[in-house]
Amino acid sequence: MPLSLETISTPVLILGGGSGALGAALQCARSGTKCLLVTPGAWVGGMLSASGVSAPDGNELSPWQTGLWGALLRQLRQQVPQGLDQNWVSCFGFQPGQAEEIFQGWLAAEPNLQWRSGMNLEKLNRLGNRLVEAIFSDPNSQLQVKFDLIIDGTELAESLALAGIKHRFGWEPKEQWNEPSAPPMQQLKQDPFFTAQPVQSPTWVVIGKWKGSLVGNQFIPQLKQANPPFNDCLNPHGLIRTLSYGHLPQNWLMLNWPKAGNDWHQDPGAPFSGSKVRISEHRAAMQNHSLNFLNELQVISNGLLQPANAFPSIQAGGCLALQAYWRESRRLIGACTVIEQDLLPNQKNKLNSKNSIAVGNYPNDHHYPGADWPLAPKSIPWGGRWSGTPFCIPFDCLYGAEISNLLMADKGISVSHIANGATRLGPLILNIGQAAGMAAALCSRGGLLPADIKVSQIQQNLINDQKAPLGPFILEDLPWHSSNWRDQQMAALNENSKTCSPLAPPSEPGEQAQIMELNIKAEDQWLGYWDGIEWPLISLEPLVKMQMANLHGKRITALGRWNPWGPWWRINQLLL
Repeated sequence: MPLSLETISTPVLILGGGSGALGAALQCARSGTKCLLVTPGAWVGGMLSASGVSAPDGNELSPWQTGLWGALLRQLRQQVPQGLDQNWVSCFGFQPGQAEEIFQGWLAAEPNLQWRSGMNLEKLNRLGNRLVEAIFSDPNSQLQVKFDLIIDGTELAESLALAGIKHRFGWEPKEQWNEPSAPPMQQLKQDPFFTAQPVQSPTWVVIGKWKGSLVGNQFIPQLKQANPPFNDCLNPHGLIRTLSYGHLPQNWLMLNWPKAGNDWHQDPGAPFSGSKVRISEHRAAMQNHSLNFLNELQVISNGLLQPANAFPSIQAGGCLALQAYWRESRRLIGACTVIEQDLLPNQKNKLNSKNSIAVGNYPNDHHYPGADWPLAPKSIPWGGRWSGTPFCIPFDCLYGAEISNLLMADKGISVSHIANGATRLGPLILNIGQAAGMAAALCSRGGLLPADIKVSQIQQNLINDQKAPLGPFILEDLPWHSSNWRDQQMAALNENSKTCSPLAPPSEPGEQAQIMELNIKAEDQWLGYWDGIEWPLISLEPLVKMQMANLHGKRITALGRWNPWGPWWRINQLLL
């Protein structure tokens, strides 16, 4: 029986599945332009929900908590009674479904946005230098969509393959951009590692639930040794520390463990092969590997770890994420390319800064089998801990010359393989998507193509957005809650320098006061003494960072939240 065919037209089509697609669809619709979001699955949040990476890295400091990412954090803080201080890999932890509920609520509130779920992209048709038509299908029907502009927010940049667009994939040699961490051409050609590992290894996240407490030294009788290939998974941290890495509210555990854990290193090129058999086998192997990892941890813990019903799926009782956590995709050859030097301390790219539409700060991280790939240092001491150097994503890396009406909104933006290790994180991708959606709305309204729009117009509209204002410029002392935040960002847009005066944040649910004596050993080592114990301290607030420099040896009262899994006390405000 032939599939039923539906044909529709839309000013903007967003290809979904990733966090960038969600951001693009929301901002395009909120900016007054009708758009269609089509996703392969039932959830829309990409890495931040459907992939289960709900202890996300990057954009943790208050100045970078802007745009849709900041809006998500603030709504989660209001809706999650236990708070977001839940683990030690991130400053935020939430259940995947808690984020997804917010995302779908946002979508439902937008009359300009239509969402079709459960449909796979089968074909993209191009006419000259434009994409003009997309064909989607589900088991019972086909959907033909004609559009003016298209945004690719898929996890693996599917448009680049389906439309035959020239793109980058995998490693580039040091000779191409002189990136300090890139391998030389001769090594790329001779070392079989690069053929076997063309992209970073993915993970199929699995969510567990702990029956007990993960705080302190809980006694676990007859603790068992892990078996291969997981025999080193507890080194050097031990069971409790390993599991609390991704602790989430209600003792759920995000199992996304790189060291002898559930990273999947076999045939990482399979998803890009075009072979349905190879792709299917790779998917099944990833899932089985993660389920085996969960089972091994259950055995080790004598059953104190159990699967959590975290996702709307009957498969494995709902503990497996709805999609894989892909760390790398095909990459656009854009009007500009973000390279490793753009991410590093003291190497500010003035052109990237001027054309910036989003700020990231993840330190850079690559996942392969074996020893860690050596990367140029990108971390800086900040607020009692280490953070990543902030960097800019310029608008020019979202579009290229070959296709004039295409914008990229996920990991497929124009970045080098090395730089992708810092640009790939969910918080930044959500905001990149938001910027792509704003650009598409402005293009649609003005009858323009992405290459023709003034970047300053996109920046101004992002800064002045009423629901989720996004800061495109690096202003390290300007927290999202500053009373003159918009003025400061607009001053940067107009290339006027203004002195930022950090302010204390608004009160946070669950915030507590704690009297302590301070021991400030270094900018990355703050300690507070109370109840006979010295505890690590951190802060995400510029005002606290500035004040702490002069408080060594003082007795103070701090407002903040305790994270027993860090373990650290996160200071929001000092009562001086």
